[in-house]
Amino acid sequence: QINFVACQLFALLAAFWFRIYLGPSHASSAVRHAFATLFGIYFAVFCFGWYSIHLFVLVMMNYGIMNMASIPNIHRYSFVVAMGYLTLCHISRIYIFHYGILTTDFSGPLMIITQKITTLACQLHDGIGRQAEELTAEQNRLAVKTRPSLLEYLSYLLNFMSIIAGPCSNYKDYIAFIEGRHVHMKLLEVNWKQKGYDRLPDPSPTGAVMYKLCITLVSLILFLTLTKNFPMAYIIDNEFLDKTPFLSRLGYLYVVTQAAKPKYYFAWTLADAVNNAAGYGFSGVDERGTFRWDLLSNLNIWNIETATSFKMYIENWNIQTAAWLKRVCYDRAPWYPTALTFILSALWHGIYPGYYFTFLTGILITLAARAIRNNCRHYFLSSVPLKIAYDIVTWVVTQLAVCYTVAPFVMLAVEPTIKFYKSMYFHMHILSILVLLALPLRPQAHSVRKPQNQVVQNSVKSK
Repeated sequence: QINFVACQLFALLAAFWFRIYLGPSHASSAVRHAFATLFGIYFAVFCFGWYSIHLFVLVMMNYGIMNMASIPNIHRYSFVVAMGYLTLCHISRIYIFHYGILTTDFSGPLMIITQKITTLACQLHDGIGRQAEELTAEQNRLAVKTRPSLLEYLSYLLNFMSIIAGPCSNYKDYIAFIEGRHVHMKLLEVNWKQKGYDRLPDPSPTGAVMYKLCITLVSLILFLTLTKNFPMAYIIDNEFLDKTPFLSRLGYLYVVTQAAKPKYYFAWTLADAVNNAAGYGFSGVDERGTFRWDLLSNLNIWNIETATSFKMYIENWNIQTAAWLKRVCYDRAPWYPTALTFILSALWHGIYPGYYFTFLTGILITLAARAIRNNCRHYFLSSVPLKIAYDIVTWVVTQLAVCYTVAPFVMLAVEPTIKFYKSMYFHMHILSILVLLALPLRPQAHSVRKPQNQVVQNSVKSK
């Protein structure tokens, strides 16, 4: 943990220096790539020592696949090798190194690299191996038309801004940032001239970085004061279970889940600030004309804490991982995209049983929440009081459902998980099953079966 914080703080300083002295106007793309890569390798070795070799082995294995595999299969081979290697490392950490000695906990960077490898492979497959009319609008926008050079590939996967804590970004966005086209590209996407600018603005990330560092500081204080005082293990303490009524246990479950969040807020917001400090992460201009630096943001705290649906909560928590799951799994799954996406998420996180309890429960609750929303929500939109009441009830249910779902994620092992769910009478599982039996679940449109040209053709036919 000390190495992590030290590296991220040093990366923050290096990012400011990188933007000021190695900006696109001061250094070539090759120099920027080389600096970002070398510093990233140094951080990996500093944090993980010889165990960082796993990162470099996976990167070079997939570079070989990217250059030798046929384009129709490049995404499949890359996915199998990257996920397979990651899973083997997860297994070794648990069964060989006894649940992860700190010096061997290289899984975090390996998980981010796995995301990037599979993202790039899928986008290469889209750009070279498929016709534009077969792609969705997003796939078309992110498709990569040429294989990257070795330096570009290493820079994308190992750069110092994301090597320790991510987040995963799209290859085209990263290359545009290194080449100095990032801001211009994003402004063109939002048609910046209509925002009232007569020339290309040069937005500074300083304000966004300072704001995110404030969130980081508050999160650190909350972590040091709350997390250790409200451990998740207490909710399965025998004395607590014997003396505490069910509703009080539900309330305490919410408290301990809230106490577990600050460490994620701290790590992800600091990682976002590091990228912004280097000038990466600009996403355009909002409706008020304010520059936005949330392209790489991994969470939206306000939307998380006020979420009134399970879907809304998931979409604002670990945003870049959710985007990765959508692009490599959900949009490409031939059947059962929701279930397959949750299973991939569990496998990517590791092999602790608690992960699978969480994500399998998540499938059930997601489907039940979708059924309730599709069948009931429209009855509460006729008046403001009804809508407010609906929002309050769904906020309470959503927050408690999330707490119920993620508790095994923190507990990790089978025995405490079963003990916890027994103490909760498996109520969310039972309610979700009853909802799915009672309410029809409308099938959702799935992008893998609805490419961009098909949508246009259907629209023309209907007219």
